Amino acid sequence: MSEEPEHPEPELTLHVFTVSAAMVGVCLTGIGLFRVFARDSVATTVGDDLLAFDSTLFALVCFLAFRSLRTRSSRSRRVLRLVADWLFLAALVVMVAVCLILTYALV
Repeated sequence: MSEEPEHPEPELTLHVFTVSAAMVGVCLTGIGLFRVFARDSVATTVGDDLLAFDSTLFALVCFLAFRSLRTRSSRSRRVLRLVADWLFLAALVVMVAVCLILTYALV
């Protein structure tokens, strides 16, 4: 009796989908925090712009992950997951940069 190999990709893609959707909300909250707490400065403007860009990246990741869960073609699913994963990592890097800018603006 042989067992089917487990495929963690759908579960991982589902996690990327849900986390990226939540991160869109985090980005929008961050824009609000910049407006409330940060002084008028270049850091505030750059931070707002980066958060807006980052929320767009996370929304795109969310769309790609959802599309990969719904597609029937294994090749398309694999490509969509790969692109979603790399964009998700890029969006996380941008989020770290925004956190550094926010810290600088609040100090």
